[in-house]
Amino acid sequence: MSKMKTKSSVKKRFQITGTGKVLAGPGKKRHMLRNRSQKAKRQNRGSQTLTEMDAKTVKQWLPYGLSR
Repeated sequence: MSKMKTKSSVKKRFQITGTGKVLAGPGKKRHMLRNRSQKAKRQNRGSQTLTEMDAKTVKQWLPYGLSR
């Protein structure tokens, strides 16, 4: 049986923690930032943990996990 393919876009956009949670960078950070408040831009830094249902979907796209 052939190997399952990993989605290349998922490899670049997500990280999996040691406990199995999925981290993702928040959206709405690239352009039109003058319309957002300073507080919104500040809270958008770093990574955010995905919900369980979204994490389940991302893990399906990574059948063998991430090798970094």
